[in-house]
Amino acid sequence: MKIVAIIPSRYGSTRFDGKPLVLIVGKPMIRLVYEKAIQAEIISDVFVATDDWRIYDAVLAFGGKAVMTSAKNRSGTDRVAEAAEKIGLNSDDIVVNVQGDQPLLNPACIDELVKPFFVDPDLGMSTLAFKIINKDEITNPKDVKVTFDSAGFALYFSRSAIPYGRDSSNLSASDAKAGDFDTYKHLGFYAYTGRFLEIFRNLPKGRLEMIEKLEQLRALEYGHKIKVVLTGYDSPEVDLPEDIAKVEQIIMTGVNTDG
Repeated sequence: MKIVAIIPSRYGSTRFDGKPLVLIVGKPMIRLVYEKAIQAEIISDVFVATDDWRIYDAVLAFGGKAVMTSAKNRSGTDRVAEAAEKIGLNSDDIVVNVQGDQPLLNPACIDELVKPFFVDPDLGMSTLAFKIINKDEITNPKDVKVTFDSAGFALYFSRSAIPYGRDSSNLSASDAKAGDFDTYKHLGFYAYTGRFLEIFRNLPKGRLEMIEKLEQLRALEYGHKIKVVLTGYDSPEVDLPEDIAKVEQIIMTGVNTDG
């Protein structure tokens, strides 16, 4: 069984065109993510899956591996599924979807994400969640929230604050401990068996997926389970050009001032 990381990467973006190639501390962001992913102990190989030759060439230039995929993929997971097929992975292999806009990811997160597959042979998909520390993230739609059942399987993902404390309305909506419960942020990393990736890519796009613009809801809408792995490592995203300075400060000082 192989365990391979694939980083889906598009050049076009409505908010930040060319984001994967933006320089952070002198390196393209896609390179920083690649170098972090390959440090995970459990990973045997890393590939970038892209639909743009500029990204493809940039990855090869720093010695990485890249796969060209269709521009018609509906989501990052669909792109990962196509890349896994082109690489020649089989149904028992485990594929890790690493977000290309999170250059601060801790490689240990990837190891944590994959561990449930060795415990549950029937597991098809897992993802990561982080207990929110920065209270502003609870109400910010940029930060996706997740709730899960007593066995650790996802109940729902939303850009809204979930769960919502009915009797906490007199408290600040952004209070991380409002109502004496924790709120969890979804980090957007996934692991799947090759078998489940094929199932996922053949599912119709879900109604909730289209409403929230969250691809993982497709799996839940069609009755598939997603194991939620809690991690102690946050992984801030680069969404806008102004995020670059924040990320560079963290890299150079090792201090996350937003936490």
